[in-house]
Amino acid sequence: MDVKTLCLAVLFQGEATGYEIKKAFEEGPFAHFQRASFGSIYPALSKLLADGMAVAEAHEQDGRPDKKVYRLTQTGRAAFHRAIGQEPEHDQFRSDMLFLLYFARELPPDRVAALIDRYIESYSSQADHIDSCRTERLTSGAEIDPGRWLVSGFGVEVYRAAADYLIRNRGPLLSGLSKHSQAAE
Repeated sequence: MDVKTLCLAVLFQGEATGYEIKKAFEEGPFAHFQRASFGSIYPALSKLLADGMAVAEAHEQDGRPDKKVYRLTQTGRAAFHRAIGQEPEHDQFRSDMLFLLYFARELPPDRVAALIDRYIESYSSQADHIDSCRTERLTSGAEIDPGRWLVSGFGVEVYRAAADYLIRNRGPLLSGLSKHSQAAE
């Protein structure tokens, strides 16, 4: 998904500054889906403005430059609906941890064990966090958006499955590395 569409998605939910759009991809609702940097967000916002898909209003700030708040136009809303109506690209899963583990034979076994343990903790923690947000939403009586409910549940399951896989395969990996290390000596 291109950054212009990602910006449309954030603005579809309400007006926002460039900084708020960036935060939506760092720690907000889109943090688990996509990444967007300031270096790509601001050119995308400029394109949205030029194409009439968004408008910007300057808000004064004491002792600082004006803050631009962006809002979708009807043209932008229509563009967003067209974009989400397109067939999605195949998902791409990128993981620095898996890249390192691909070369596990080149790493000290204690580094491999620590890496796996850290990711088990991270995946478990993320699953627990999403699950607690779901529980809080459910018990608060707030309206539950079915699409968002499905996506958050998917996130819980993926993180738990990843943690469970690492738990089950940590021992066999370390054992295999130990055998390889002994054979190399």
